[in-house]
Amino acid sequence: MSDAVIDKQQVAASFSRAAGTYDQVAELQRNVGSNLLGRLPDTVQFEALADIGCGTGYFTRALAQRFAKPVLGLDIAEGMLRYAREQSPSGLAWLAADAEALPLRSASQDLLFSSLALQWCPQLPLALNEAFRVLKPGGCMAFNTLVAGTLVELREAWQAVDGFVHVNRFMPLPQLQGILAGAGFASWHCEVEMHVLHYAQLSELTHELKALGAHNLNAGRPSGLTGRARLRALTTAYETRRQATGLPATYQVAQVLLFKGLDQV
Repeated sequence: MSDAVIDKQQVAASFSRAAGTYDQVAELQRNVGSNLLGRLPDTVQFEALADIGCGTGYFTRALAQRFAKPVLGLDIAEGMLRYAREQSPSGLAWLAADAEALPLRSASQDLLFSSLALQWCPQLPLALNEAFRVLKPGGCMAFNTLVAGTLVELREAWQAVDGFVHVNRFMPLPQLQGILAGAGFASWHCEVEMHVLHYAQLSELTHELKALGAHNLNAGRPSGLTGRARLRALTTAYETRRQATGLPATYQVAQVLLFKGLDQV
């Protein structure tokens, strides 16, 4: 993604506003993050751990419980950090940070964990360069991210209404794989999970996206409020996709593990 596509300040502000509502609607986020947590190797002893894009601190706390170690939670959204600090035990530490410019010493971390955060980085290669820098030799970077095909139903329904960008764009899988291959790690693994959620009404999906802070953050989005006529047209277009279980919303989630070699500095 380019800087013209994602504005970090808007991302930080949007997720800060959503801090108080995020956990109420984050079932998918908890599921895919738990799947990533389950992919971590049991044979590696992690001593220094950081959760990048920690949000409300859900997985920061989960990491601390699993590995019985202090975990540093980092996020670009100050509102999320305040909420995480209030909801968490005193043994955890929190730091405002940009994944593309981590305020961490080189070769200082054994594990970097990041669940559904790096899709908001304008320059993913830069974030991975930073991860490589701060990992100790033998360290692991575990992250998941949304890829193209996510919210395809909503995108196609909007395309039937107007020419504006209403749905966040996500990186095509081949592009992600190319970035992973060029990131300099000794080895990497990438698997894609497809999750299809169902909603009784379109408004449930759009309200959920707003509560998550993950509504449209791309350039090319329409300014001002969306008129009732366009919303009616969107609803009509989306209803053509209705299934017996409701209106589908697809999420394509890439689960990634990156390993820094013991001989890499």
